[in-house]
Amino acid sequence: MMRLRRHAHGMRTLFFRTPCRALLAAVLCLAACAAEPAIAPSPADWTQPANLGQGALRALAYHDSGAYLHDLAEVDAEAADWLAVRAPHVSRPALVLDIDETSLSNWAEIKANGFGHFNDGTCDALPRGPCGFDAWARLERAPALPPTLALYRRARQLGIAVFFVTGRHADMTNATAANLRQVGYRDWNGLLLEPQGSHFASAADFKAPTRAAIEKQGYTILASVGDQRSDLDGGHAERGFLLPNPFYFIP
Repeated sequence: MMRLRRHAHGMRTLFFRTPCRALLAAVLCLAACAAEPAIAPSPADWTQPANLGQGALRALAYHDSGAYLHDLAEVDAEAADWLAVRAPHVSRPALVLDIDETSLSNWAEIKANGFGHFNDGTCDALPRGPCGFDAWARLERAPALPPTLALYRRARQLGIAVFFVTGRHADMTNATAANLRQVGYRDWNGLLLEPQGSHFASAADFKAPTRAAIEKQGYTILASVGDQRSDLDGGHAERGFLLPNPFYFIP
């Protein structure tokens, strides 16, 4: 039952008996709890970059959906077609391949570290992190990226020399060579790593001169394949093929 109660100052308010009053309070509480707060728009002059957490989720979905491998295979297939066209016209044709996220996949290490990168530390807790890259490389457990392995085999069928040029340091030579052989890369012509203790502002500062040195041996580098633009910058290859890699960046 509802009544009007008159206050001393003459205004009227609604008065409910106790059960109705409790019901109204509950309804008002539910409405307040369910309502989304109004969020003011961000200022137009903000320069905030893309959210890293959301980017990591998108990168994870890209890898796990199969889209990553599909995109990688398309680039490798284009490179293989180019080699088939050009190789018959060159006396000493060559192919240069990067290793990490080009020939071998470090996905287990990347995922364990939540897309972070650490040089030091053990990988004792895999598939959980942390997992230092040096320790990971020495485990010799990185699988081949199948499209690049197919490209490698096609190059060898065409009589093309293959050189691996990587930003890994020289103390990883034996582990890297063993890992490559275990997953099917065999009979290459060169495995070239950065000198121990070296530091380059860009991967191109090591890789471009290394390709130039290969050319000085009389080879014509028909294609250079890598997952970073710095793998390809600096010339000394007829064509560069950039593989997808949203997981990390190397200048």
